[in-house]
Amino acid sequence: MKDTIENGMDKTELTPEADYIKCEKQGEQIVETPKRFVIKGGRTLRGEVEISGAKNAVVAILPAALLADEPCLIENVPDISDVEISIRILRELGAEVERISPHSYKIDPRGVHSSCVPYESARRMRASYYFMGALLGRFGHCRVSMPGGCPLGDRPIDQHIKAFAKLSAACKLDRGMVDITTEGGLKGNQIFFDCVTVGATMNAMLAAVKAEGQTIIENAAKEPHIVDLASFLNSMGADIMGAGTDTIKIRGVKYLRGTSYAVIPDQIEAGTYMVAAAATGGNVLVKNIIPKHLESIISVMEKIGVKIEQFDDSVRVSVDGPLVKTSIKTRPHPGFPTDMQPQMSTLLCLANGTSLIKEGVSEQRFQYVDELRRMGADIQVDGKVAVIEGTGQLTGAPVKACDLRAGAALMIAGLAASGITTIEDIHHIERGYSDMVGKLRALGACIEKTECIPDAAAGNAAITDSAVV
Repeated sequence: MKDTIENGMDKTELTPEADYIKCEKQGEQIVETPKRFVIKGGRTLRGEVEISGAKNAVVAILPAALLADEPCLIENVPDISDVEISIRILRELGAEVERISPHSYKIDPRGVHSSCVPYESARRMRASYYFMGALLGRFGHCRVSMPGGCPLGDRPIDQHIKAFAKLSAACKLDRGMVDITTEGGLKGNQIFFDCVTVGATMNAMLAAVKAEGQTIIENAAKEPHIVDLASFLNSMGADIMGAGTDTIKIRGVKYLRGTSYAVIPDQIEAGTYMVAAAATGGNVLVKNIIPKHLESIISVMEKIGVKIEQFDDSVRVSVDGPLVKTSIKTRPHPGFPTDMQPQMSTLLCLANGTSLIKEGVSEQRFQYVDELRRMGADIQVDGKVAVIEGTGQLTGAPVKACDLRAGAALMIAGLAASGITTIEDIHHIERGYSDMVGKLRALGACIEKTECIPDAAAGNAAITDSAVV
């Protein structure tokens, strides 16, 4: 398939993947045996679960370490495949990366010698585009493959390119690689985004932090991971104000020192376990969270009948009555997050009445609906609107995860359903959820991770209580 990029970038056709691998050094291709999750549903989740560091923050903070002039220690790093890919890219660029503990990495960027991110690595992760801003800020030029990741429809990088152009960078697409260069270095400027975009806001921050003069980003995204990236950069000596509002001001600095920094907890992982607890009629204490980041999720869950007790850094989720219908529209932060829409839709399949979901952020976020229908869900989709008729029950079936959050929704459905659910393409889920099997088992779920079985009948493979620990 061919495509083009416009808005500030030279139009160049995208040719098939094999034709546009142009970096001098390519990552080794990893071939793994496909795995699947097998879930025996109907178990009530009880106990405690500790939330890991935020995926959406760490995938920008790791590249941001390239901007430092000294080593950095990054803590509370989740054990997910997106982190593995980011670490791999850092090493390919020449950074020394040492794993201090299961969730801490020391990154020394002083030996970075390349501004080119190999295609084989970048294609496996959407957030690889953060290396554009980081490498541009460090070298004044970069060459990065078009990003991969979840197939969630048209998510162009035109706003990223617009921001770089405002900072005096010239961009072009060369056989699937994005080339960004400057003459005389990056210059601060005023950037106004045509729409609220998390990725472009973070990339603009990365590029501007060492640019000459002041940069003002207007119509900026306000998500917690925007604030976390700004806090990380400021801890190195950057001068960033206004993160978390729609106007961010950055005064460029010439030097960024090393730092020790802990990534914030993952609000979406927290919300996912909260919904899982509610879907199984359970009672779960969700620990290591920032309750303020969960306000919109908590509000919706309480509205449909879920009981939530809030503490300083945890919430207890329980259900002591029937769940009821509601209407939700996803919006940029502080609205209800699009990354929680599939999980909440699954919960509403178990509620009484007709619920309405309006998707106001992402395209093709309803790809998971066909899989839920295989499990007995009654959902009709018209464009960006889904109508959910709560049936009160789901039935186990063989399904496939089409993206990260769709996979999380199917995990919840499998936990709540009667019978056996098998989920394939779980690499999507493992992009963003650390040790999901272990955490769910600790809550009483009956779940195993096994190799995929080609036989179509394998969807009914048995799972025993030995999976529960």
